[in-house]
Amino acid sequence: MKQVAILGSTGSIGKTALRVIENLKNDFNPIALSCNRDVEQLAKQALRFHPKVVVLVNKENLPLLQEKLRGTGIDILTGQEGLNKIAEMENVDIVLNGIMGSAGFSPTLAALRKGKRVALANKETLVSYGNIVMDEALKNHTEIIPVDSEHSAIFQCLERRRKTKVKKIILTSSGGPFRNRKNLSNVTIEETINHPVWRMGRKISVDSATMMNKALEIIEAHFLFDLPKEKISVVIHPQCIIHSAVEFLDGSIIAQLSNPDMALPIQYALTYPDRKPSLVKQLDLQEIGTITFESADPSRFPALSLGYRAIEKGGTTTAVFNSSNEFLVQAFLNKKIPLDSIVKITKNIIEKHSPIEYPTIIEIEKAEEWAKMEAANYIKDF
Repeated sequence: MKQVAILGSTGSIGKTALRVIENLKNDFNPIALSCNRDVEQLAKQALRFHPKVVVLVNKENLPLLQEKLRGTGIDILTGQEGLNKIAEMENVDIVLNGIMGSAGFSPTLAALRKGKRVALANKETLVSYGNIVMDEALKNHTEIIPVDSEHSAIFQCLERRRKTKVKKIILTSSGGPFRNRKNLSNVTIEETINHPVWRMGRKISVDSATMMNKALEIIEAHFLFDLPKEKISVVIHPQCIIHSAVEFLDGSIIAQLSNPDMALPIQYALTYPDRKPSLVKQLDLQEIGTITFESADPSRFPALSLGYRAIEKGGTTTAVFNSSNEFLVQAFLNKKIPLDSIVKITKNIIEKHSPIEYPTIIEIEKAEEWAKMEAANYIKDF
C-alpha cells in the first residue's frame, strides 16, 4: 500500500483525490492531509480517513481543530513549515499537491528533494519556478506526474514516445463561460465562476473565464515537456471530451479522450504506469455524437498571447506573469476591478518587467513581490 500526502485536501482536487483513494480500496492510504483554513472539512476528513498527520496552514482556528481531533492520536502541524514536513515525511510515497497559487512551490521542492513522486495539480509551481523544479526532479531521479487534465492527456499521449518526433502539442480549451461574449467589463462574480463544464475553485474559475488559465498551461507545458513555445498550440473545444493531443512529425495525432472528470487524471497520477477501473463514467462516442473545434483567436482571447510572451521574455517573467494574475484575480473577487482589466494590467506589468535569466529562488520571490506592488498601483486607478 502506497502512502499519500494530500496538500489541499479540502479543495476540489483534494476531495476528488480522497474519493479516488476510497475507490482504489487497499492500494493507497492518505497518511497526511492539509488545508488552509477549512477546519470543519479537515476534521471530517481526518475522522473518516484517520491520517497520521494533518496540517492547518492558517493558525487562526487551531484551537477548534485541536478540540475536534482530541483523543484521536492525529498529530497537528501548522503553517508553511507543516506543509513542508508532510511533503518530506520518510514514509510518504506520493505527494499530491492540490494547493492553489505560489504557496504550492515550497512543499513541491521539499518532496522532490526527498525523492518523492509529485502528483502536481499546482500549475503555478511550474509557471514561476519551472527550471528549478524540473532540475530538482532530474537530480533526484523522481517523477512529476501532471494532474491538470490537459497536461495529463499530453503526458499519456507522449508515454514511451520520443519527444524529438513531436511536431506540436495541442492544448484544448472549453473557451470558458464567456466564449461567445465580447464585452467582459460588467460581468458578475457569479457569472464568472459558473463554468459550463467543470466545477472548480473560485480562483481557477476566474482564470478560465479570462483564459489566463490556458496561458498558464502554455507556460506549464513549456517547462514540463521541455518544448519551445512554437511547439505549443491551443484549440477551442467546447465539449471538453478531448483533453489534449500530440501531433507527430509524420502527421499522426494522438489524443486522450474521456468524460470531463478530474478523478481520471488524479487516479492516473497515483497509479502510473498502471491503469485501474475508475469512478469516471465510461465515454460513449455514439452518445456524444459530435465534437467541435474553433480557432483560439488571440484577438478574442488576448490572454493566450501573454503566455507565449512570458516564455519569450524568459527568466523571471513567467513568475511575474503568475504573481500579477494571482493578485488581480483576488482584486476582482473583492470587487475592486472589472474582469477584463486582469489581462490588460498583467500585459502592462510583463512588458515593464526586466527579467533575470536563470534566477535563484530569492530572485524569483523578489520578482513576484515586485509584480504584486505593480498590480496594486494599477488598482488605485479604479
